[in-house]
Amino acid sequence: MPVSLKKLDIELKNLLKPEQFSDYCPNGLQVEGVESVGKIVSGVTACKALIDAAVSVKAHLILVHHGYFWRGEDQTITGLKKARIESLLNSNISLAAFHLPLDAHIELGNNAQLAKVLDFEIGTSLDDSNNPIVFSGRLKQAMNFEELSSHVANKLEREPLGVKGKKESIETIAWCTGAAQGFIELAVEAGVDAYLTGEISEQTVHIARESGLHFFSAGHHATERYGVQAVGNYLAEKFSLEHEFIDIDNPA
Repeated sequence: MPVSLKKLDIELKNLLKPEQFSDYCPNGLQVEGVESVGKIVSGVTACKALIDAAVSVKAHLILVHHGYFWRGEDQTITGLKKARIESLLNSNISLAAFHLPLDAHIELGNNAQLAKVLDFEIGTSLDDSNNPIVFSGRLKQAMNFEELSSHVANKLEREPLGVKGKKESIETIAWCTGAAQGFIELAVEAGVDAYLTGEISEQTVHIARESGLHFFSAGHHATERYGVQAVGNYLAEKFSLEHEFIDIDNPA
């Protein structure tokens, strides 16, 4: 049975608590569409392909991790941004986006859900913010570098880029989805055996080599497919809505 957009917006804010984060974009409802929502489409990024797919399946709300209006970007609604927003408005589809709040949620967030997919046991966080997003824990079964690389590839359906460390057996690991390669030094300081994230930078390789830490870059998109699915499923179950995750492939 359809539920009001306002009610869903309140539920999402109560669940993910965006007011607790200093983020790079507005979290919550970014584009307002039809008032009554019966079908939700979730996806990683609010690209034109996802919007077109949502239109084709007659969605009322799109829920994403990467939305619009990022800090420092051109504020004019022109070009590609104009085409995306025009498609939403013409189809009366709402867009809700949650960035850091979706990374941090201890049960439904990207990091928690990635741990579930990769069979990591969640331990403590490594960053000391009020809403930590760098998780650490243990593998349920110790693996060597090649075995863990193959495990990640099988679970995420994507071959990770890896830097081999010094320890033969990997038992402890830290992780943060997306573009979190800059947190590698937290993993080094924590003394874990490996660090996994979505992206890699030139300096990341040197830090991993010099510290002896195993490092895995498993893809920004590939590591962040699971939080929006979990939240979409949560809303669908609570409000008896239809939910469909649409994966727009991205090699990055």
